[in-house]
Amino acid sequence: MVNSVLITGGAGFIGRNLASYLISRGDRVRILDNFNSQIHDINSSKSIPKSIEIFKGDIQDKDIVQKALEGVTQIVHYAAETGTGQSMYEIEKYFSVNIQGTANLINCIQNDSKSTLKSIIVASSRSIYGEGLYCCDEHGYFYPVNNRETSKVSEGHYDFLCPNCNRRLTFLPTPETAALNPQSFYAVTKLTQEKSILLLAKNKGINGFALRYQNVYGPGQSLKNPYTGILAIFSTLARQNLPINIFEDGKESRDFIYIDDVVESTVRCLEYKDFFIGSLNVGFGKSEAVLNVANKIKSYYGGKSEITVTGDYRKGDIRHNVADITQLKKLLNFTPLVSFDEGLLFFLSWVDKQPIYALPYVQSIKELEINDMFIKAVKLTK
Repeated sequence: MVNSVLITGGAGFIGRNLASYLISRGDRVRILDNFNSQIHDINSSKSIPKSIEIFKGDIQDKDIVQKALEGVTQIVHYAAETGTGQSMYEIEKYFSVNIQGTANLINCIQNDSKSTLKSIIVASSRSIYGEGLYCCDEHGYFYPVNNRETSKVSEGHYDFLCPNCNRRLTFLPTPETAALNPQSFYAVTKLTQEKSILLLAKNKGINGFALRYQNVYGPGQSLKNPYTGILAIFSTLARQNLPINIFEDGKESRDFIYIDDVVESTVRCLEYKDFFIGSLNVGFGKSEAVLNVANKIKSYYGGKSEITVTGDYRKGDIRHNVADITQLKKLLNFTPLVSFDEGLLFFLSWVDKQPIYALPYVQSIKELEINDMFIKAVKLTK
């Protein structure tokens, strides 16, 4: 049986890759996207295969959402504003698109007596955990409840300490059962999306997956959006031998997962034959320190960019994240295949063939400063 799949936000990085894969295997695919200029080039719609049906419009528009839903058997909901830092001052926009837009989608599905929907997937985010799981050798496991204190961070104290013995905590892979403690308005909206879509799936008696994507990267991601994607930012700067500034002490780390592994795990959710409603981490299961990432990119481009560890701090940022992917392996029988070093090479080889965009990175930092979301370091501890 041929599936009919709607991908909201389908012109975005993950959506385009997923759509292309589904079309290649014979599924019917339509996308709904507003082609936001912050992310998309003016001719983005022309690069989408003609066999994909395009609905150009806003996820908050009831009429276009209803039209896009007609005859659909599966939905992948990607439509959202993204970016932790920007969400901290463009709050109304993030809530309107991410929460009200999702509410509009749910309302249309819930009240459609002719719905043929069998499953729905929503892109959740690792950001909903906040700081995730930590451990003290003496006092056991902790989920830090509070974000790091600005006064301490500005003096170079970036790590979490045990509240009992004041020792530095060790960060561990975070499971889906972890306490959820979003530290940005973006994360709050993603958590609301996740809970709302899973409740819809429960009400409709269909499969529902909330995929807690980690840091997704690969060929095709936006190289001109200064609010998301440190690989895109660092590579754009390194190509031009421009300075690369590293926040905090550079030891902060992220779990990077390559786009092909993201698509494969998402497709396995669409193909899932049993009944499931719940959340899954989608990551590689290993963290990479930001300073190491910058040095690898600098090396690829000949090592001319100056890397400066500034000690500066952006409110809403977490210290570490790495996903526990035990459930991904168990439920979907899938283990990510592309290591970070291999995936980074694929990504940078693609970047080399792209135009060099005028990245408004300095402007994005000034916006954070104006809105009191950017903390300059008083001193940097070694």
